[in-house]
This record gives sequence, structure tokens and C-alpha cells, in this order.
Amino acid sequence: MFAAATSGLAKNTSFKVVLPFYFYAALCFLFASILLIFSSAAFTQHYFHPYTLTVTHAMALGWGTMIILGASHQLVPVLIEGALFSDFLAYCSFIAAALGIPLLLYGFYHFDFSVFTKAGAILINLAIIFYLVNLAVSMARSKKENVHAIFVFTAALWLLITTLLGLLLLYNFTSNILSNDSLYYLPVHAHIGVIGWFLLMVMGVGSRLIPLFLISKYHNEKLLWWIFILINLALIIFIFNFLFSFYPVINFFCVGAIALAIGLFGYYCRKAYQQRLRRKVDGQLRISLLSIAFMVIPVVLSIVLIILSFYFVENNSVVLAYGFCIFFGWITAIILGMTFKTLPFILWNRTYHHRSAVQKTPNPKDLFNSRVFNMMAVAYLIGFVVFLIGIFGGFIYVLQVGAVCIFLSAILFNLNIFKMVIHKPDSK
Repeated sequence: MFAAATSGLAKNTSFKVVLPFYFYAALCFLFASILLIFSSAAFTQHYFHPYTLTVTHAMALGWGTMIILGASHQLVPVLIEGALFSDFLAYCSFIAAALGIPLLLYGFYHFDFSVFTKAGAILINLAIIFYLVNLAVSMARSKKENVHAIFVFTAALWLLITTLLGLLLLYNFTSNILSNDSLYYLPVHAHIGVIGWFLLMVMGVGSRLIPLFLISKYHNEKLLWWIFILINLALIIFIFNFLFSFYPVINFFCVGAIALAIGLFGYYCRKAYQQRLRRKVDGQLRISLLSIAFMVIPVVLSIVLIILSFYFVENNSVVLAYGFCIFFGWITAIILGMTFKTLPFILWNRTYHHRSAVQKTPNPKDLFNSRVFNMMAVAYLIGFVVFLIGIFGGFIYVLQVGAVCIFLSAILFNLNIFKMVIHKPDSK
């Protein structure tokens, strides 16, 4: 999802390292949208359903995580002002994840936690370890201290904890190695991934890229450290409260801290927007900024869930809407926007980096079709709203209409990716 629009980007990390992650993620988004159409009825049932588990992990691992892993191989060298330690480790990370994710999804879909499903989870953990080692060594070899890099590395640590816990829960299904069943620990597994990995990563990198693409001079490192502290403190308290005490009232504090962090992040982006030099904001940035507003919906739903827990009430539609708003809401929105701010530049460098000094070249934004992008954005927003209404109403036909719209947005996303990849320079 993320890369920096600077000339140093191309010489630090080869596009050959990054592109496989983008391609894989695009196909996973398409796969998840197809599965969403044919499993719409599952979103009217209990949230712990084979089909919803499959869709969730396809979006979390195949879509969100893969595109972030790939793009951060471009961004981190820019942040630390040093080269990526190892392209080989990056390739190993991709191969392990690319092999492991289908095995895991197949196991979830058939609710089969056999050796192949566990092998998939092990491969995913290996992919994260390769990625984390690559980041750690790259940062250790650089003398540049950067708050954004700290966000990225800490988020990667939380990701490893998430995948290790997921592996443990898989084994717990068949071996009963934990004191409770795996479903009991699902909230911890989910929130470590969503808050520790996705939220921390998006805020740390978004606070660098949004001002960059707005051409804004605004920067407030102290504010970013407060955001960092609030997110990590809230997550740590939530984990200890869940495992050792479980007082619902403490969760209000955790949600409050997360809400404050989101508010501060929104304030940071607003100041960057106000102090921008680029007055015209394109569609890619608009949908990325919209994702910040989408963050508010899961916060509101989490408060509802906490209130319901006081009365020992479990509302499946609220839980399903909560997860849907995270993976198909703010995570997907920022990926859709940032992909078409970053990938065109990566591909432009591949094709025109050595030509720009001797001939007129197109702008990176000319590599994709803006009309297709706009149609993708509209289809996505309609699909998101309609599917969310279907979850709360329990209407299967409404869910299917929303899923079809999301599928259309995935098709258009892949078409634009394909158009950029096959782009050839003018022979004249």
C-alpha cells in the first residue's frame, strides 16, 4: 500500500521485490469479493462460520497484509535513509506467505484443521519472521532515527504475535493445549491484528504519506509519539484485562484511548491538509482521507459490543458489521487510494527512470485509467454501504447486491493494475 514518491525510492529497492506482493494482493481482493457473493448467507448467521472465517482471513492476510508487506519494502529504506538489507529475505517472505495463505484459507473454508492448514499457518509465520528480520537488520544498519520507522517495526512485532497466536489456536482445535477453546481467545487474536498491526501501521505510514502527497510541510513528531503510546497502551491493557481479569469497564478505557488516537491522527491529517501546497486533491487522496472517517464506525460498534457484554448479550450482526467495517471499510479504502498513488510511481520508475532526462515522459498518474478508478471507487462505496445494511437487516438479497458491487470494484481495481503493468513506452 505504501511507498514514497521520491527519486531515492527506485534505487533502494528493486520493483521486482515489490510487484509480486501487489499482484497477489489484487487477486486476493478479487477472490474475497467472489467468495463474498456466494457466502452472503453466512453473514446472517454466527460470526464463527467457515465462510466468514475464510473471507476475513483472505482480506486480512491476502489483501491487507500482503500489499503492506510489499510496499513497506519500498518505504522503509526511504524512512531510514538506507538500503533494504536483503532482497532475498523479501522474496522468501513473499514465497512463504503466497504458499501458506491458500492452505490456511482452504482449511477454514472446509473447517478442516489438519496438517495442511497448520502447514499454511507455519509458512505465514515464517514469512513474517523473514520480513521482521529484514526490517530489524535494515534499521540497525542505519543511523537515521525516525518515528514512522518505529511505528512500522512495532506493528510488525504485533503482526508476528498475531500469527503466532493464530497458529496456537489452530493446534488448540485438535489438541486442547489451552485452558479454554479457541473461540474464547478469538477476540484477542483479532484485536492484536487489527489494532497492533493494521491500525498502528496505517497511522505510522499514513502520517508520512498523506502530507507527502498533499505537498504539506506540516509535521508534529510529539503528536505522533502520543498516538503511538495510546495505541500500544490500549492494546496491552486490553490483552491483560482479557486474559487475567476481564472487567468490561476497563475495555471502555481501551476504546477511549484508541478513539483519542484516531482523533489525534485525524487532527494531524487535517493540519496537513490545511497547510498543503497542492490545492487540488485528487480522487486517490480523497478516498484515502475518507478511510480516516471509516475508522470511527468500528469504534462506535465496539462501544455497542462492550455495552452488550454488561448484559451478557451477544449480537452477531454487530460483531459481523464490526469486522466488515474494518476489513472492507477503512483498510480497503486506504489501500484503494494509496495503491494508485504509489504503484504508478514504482512502475514509472521501471519504465522511464533512465528516459526522463532525454525525452518527454508521461506522469505516473497517466499509467492508469482515472475513469476506471472513479468507477471502482463508486462501486466500492455503494457495495460497502449496501452490504452493511444487509448485515444489520439480515437480508440475503441486499447482501448479494452489495457483494456484487464490491466484486465490480475488485474487477476494476485489477484491470487498472493490469493496465499499468503492461504499459509500454511510446516508440516514437
